[in-house]
Amino acid sequence: MIKRILMFGWLMLLVCVAVSPALAQTLETQSTPLTASTCSGQFVARPLDHLTTVNADPIRMFNSNGSGLAIGDLNNDGLLDVVLANLDQPESILWNEGQLQFRHQELDIPGVTRSVIILDFDADGWRDILFTTQRAAPSWWRNENGSGTFTLTPLNGVANAAYAMNWGDLDADGDLDLVTGSYDAELSQLMTNDFLFNGGAGVYYYDNQDGNFVATRLAETAQALAVYFTDLNGDGQRDIAVGNDFAEFDRYWVRDAGTWVESTPFSVFTHSTMSFDSGDLNNDGTSELFATDMHPYSEDEATMSAWEPVMQTMMAMPMMENDPQVMINTLQSLQPGGYQNVSDALGVDASGWSWSSKFGDLNADGFLDLYSVNGMIAEELFGHLPNHELVEENQAFKNMSGSAFVAAPEWGLNATESGRGMSMADLDGDGDLDIVINNLRAPAMLFENQLCEGSHLIVNLRQSNSANTDALGARLTLFTSTGVYQREVHAASGYLSGDASQVHFGFPSESTLEALEVQWVDGTVSRVEALSPNSALSLTRS
Repeated sequence: MIKRILMFGWLMLLVCVAVSPALAQTLETQSTPLTASTCSGQFVARPLDHLTTVNADPIRMFNSNGSGLAIGDLNNDGLLDVVLANLDQPESILWNEGQLQFRHQELDIPGVTRSVIILDFDADGWRDILFTTQRAAPSWWRNENGSGTFTLTPLNGVANAAYAMNWGDLDADGDLDLVTGSYDAELSQLMTNDFLFNGGAGVYYYDNQDGNFVATRLAETAQALAVYFTDLNGDGQRDIAVGNDFAEFDRYWVRDAGTWVESTPFSVFTHSTMSFDSGDLNNDGTSELFATDMHPYSEDEATMSAWEPVMQTMMAMPMMENDPQVMINTLQSLQPGGYQNVSDALGVDASGWSWSSKFGDLNADGFLDLYSVNGMIAEELFGHLPNHELVEENQAFKNMSGSAFVAAPEWGLNATESGRGMSMADLDGDGDLDIVINNLRAPAMLFENQLCEGSHLIVNLRQSNSANTDALGARLTLFTSTGVYQREVHAASGYLSGDASQVHFGFPSESTLEALEVQWVDGTVSRVEALSPNSALSLTRS
């Protein structure tokens, strides 16, 4: 069955931004219709030409952590491409040629790659690829005009080992800054005394000053699996969250008078944080912050038998009195009196041995759903299981109008291939969110969204007057007859996974679109009222 989508001509307008004359900008808007969707009522799995693996067998820590991926348009053809990191084999670029057909290109980066992000770092109009590696500083692979050639180029002043990273204009000066976190457990194993005698790595904020980075060390140690930017104190600025493994406390910093000040916004947080994402889950105008940990999603005999040795080891670890860490997922919701963890109340406290977990309106009902990819392979932890592997289903949770989440196995997203990195985006131009997963020891997978529910609006932001060309950090608010929906533009979220700068809104089919407001990083606001459902809207600010 093919879903028929109303076709309308493209529309181009010049809109004056509603700010003071001194700050007025020109906004060029272009609207194009979405393509038709194939409808089966679920997601359809499509294997991809990439395999993240290691040469050694059995798999041991820390190879068990796998690698991430990123989604973005690398050749400016309007189609989103995919880059997948790897361990002992070459990285992959999957060039999107339309209709979910991809051309494979190897990108052989020296060493193990972990995190990957796609963004236009040098503002030349072509999005570049940035990787973290096992024991070095992040590397910038400059895009040579979409030709398929990528040149290793120095990031001046970025010199410290990083496992997790994120990019954004954190000081609102128009360029892209960097925050990195090291994974000290792996580095100390690989580099032994060299790592210790060199003072370790930790968490660094790199302020971009005309292409040269000035480093500020925020923490001397880290077990960072996730770096994320979100507004923690409600001042409108994006703050820094670093999720740490191995019972090391998560760390948070807020910006105060131009400097980073450590903060403790939460009374409880995850014990072994593997992923961060945020979203306005009940459409009240306030975002919640989700962090994943390891906890069985079922208490049946087979599941508990598989988990038992690991659970016993974790429980035997010494814990400090009044330890704020909990071995469950947390969902931090701002309540009167401060943040409260509502993961149990909303039904998302346990999702398995979860890695990348992200929000997206998968069924286009106007509420953000949650997807977590699961599994673990490590001889030290699961030597009692076949192939040393904890086999778990990925977990999809449907948002029930902001009041709770319920498991949605009917969507067909419960794969068992040991996922690590994962991101969502519209890869076939029909408006709904597809999903790409970088598995460990199994082919990467694309899940095509064939739910065909609700309607969609895709928004692509560009800034021709800024080094932050994709408007990372911008906040978007869509006003409709059925609700008000908010989104942000992120470079990365989840576990080691880069996000497309493209923004997706889902909403009920009966909705009337009233206006879209964009709050740019510098505080100016654009408002567009000529909107059509089931369209892709491009906004270029100059």
